[in-house]
Amino acid sequence: MTLEHFQIPRRLANQLLHLAQISPDFEICGLIGGKNDLPSSCYPIKNTAEQPQQRFQLDPGQQISAMAEMRDQGEKLFAIYHSHPTAPATPSAVDLEQASYPEALYLIISLNTKGILEMRGFKIDHKSAREIVLSLSEEG
Repeated sequence: MTLEHFQIPRRLANQLLHLAQISPDFEICGLIGGKNDLPSSCYPIKNTAEQPQQRFQLDPGQQISAMAEMRDQGEKLFAIYHSHPTAPATPSAVDLEQASYPEALYLIISLNTKGILEMRGFKIDHKSAREIVLSLSEEG
């Protein structure tokens, strides 16, 4: 069964938006771990892209450490997040090309708005994106 809607705990959404705000010139990135198909933990990872203003690349060592910590916490990969400092919260051609976890939700945070941060979620498979409706929950 494919879910078309995910709830994100408000504290987790606030954490992601804060991370994007404190790095307005560079794409932030990281992983979200989850339990029982619900997001629960944020794992910020250094962006090692050559042009971090326009791209993101998860630091391989930090990604492996985050995945190990998730496993130790009884979590699974729920989402991969990154920000777009000057572009909308939609997957770029590079995002589509490089997406390699079809089971994960891809969260994109846009700072390209007038005072309001935007976060949208997508499932990306075979270079095709399908938007997933996000809503905030008070749990978690």
